[in-house]
Amino acid sequence: MEEKVLFAFGLTLFAGLSTGIGSALAIFTKTTNTKFLSWALGFSGGVMIYVSFTEILGKSRDILTGIYGNVAGNWYAVISFFGGVFIIALIDFLIPSFENPHEAHRVEELVTDNKSNNRNKGVNGLLRMGIFIALAIAIHNFPEGIATFTAGITDTQIAIPIAVAIAIHNIPEGIAISIPIYYATGRKRKAFILSFLSGLAEPLGALIGYSLLYVFVGDTMLGILFGSVAGVMVFISVDELLPTAREYGYHHYAIFGLIFGMVIMAISLLLFL
Repeated sequence: MEEKVLFAFGLTLFAGLSTGIGSALAIFTKTTNTKFLSWALGFSGGVMIYVSFTEILGKSRDILTGIYGNVAGNWYAVISFFGGVFIIALIDFLIPSFENPHEAHRVEELVTDNKSNNRNKGVNGLLRMGIFIALAIAIHNFPEGIATFTAGITDTQIAIPIAVAIAIHNIPEGIAISIPIYYATGRKRKAFILSFLSGLAEPLGALIGYSLLYVFVGDTMLGILFGSVAGVMVFISVDELLPTAREYGYHHYAIFGLIFGMVIMAISLLLFL
């Protein structure tokens, strides 16, 4: 059990700290590979949607129908799924939307003339915006940490692709944090550290998830948690990943990535039958 916990926590840490990859890209590269980002975000959405509906929700249904019977168990699984959707949607609703933390940003936004006056305009506002985005993304990352950890501690087969998908999804978030902070301060280190720290919300979510599993480690709780995780991941995919992928300007790349992610996930699951 201890090895499973460490494995699940390691996956969650990897997924969360990939915001630092986005920050590094924003700070140390000159251009954004928007085609790749569109494809990669679509790929992540495909992996998460497919595994949510075919595996995670199915596990929730199997557990709950085994305890409560076919009719009641299916109802509980569906309620759990939409409960997860409601929770992540409520988080979105409660966070003020004057600056969308999932808006597509490009590295080119950092390429400015340091001698111009642009950096001096609204510096405090930009800094506040960057910190706010970091906090907003940290709040969004919290349930993702619970989702990754839950998958890691129960099913290694689906945990790794979920962690990779969430890690890819976190890269543009790192860019979104770094841009206003670097604009405001001119300090690469500060932009990177704040981006890096926002990703720590996912391993924090993992710790909370472990506490929940440890205290309420019954089959009913596990079934409900699986259903909720499926709802969270589907909402993230349709509300964040796919719209952001399209914002980069390559709609077909996003769709091709989506389909390819589903195909890869389907094949990987079939290989372990």
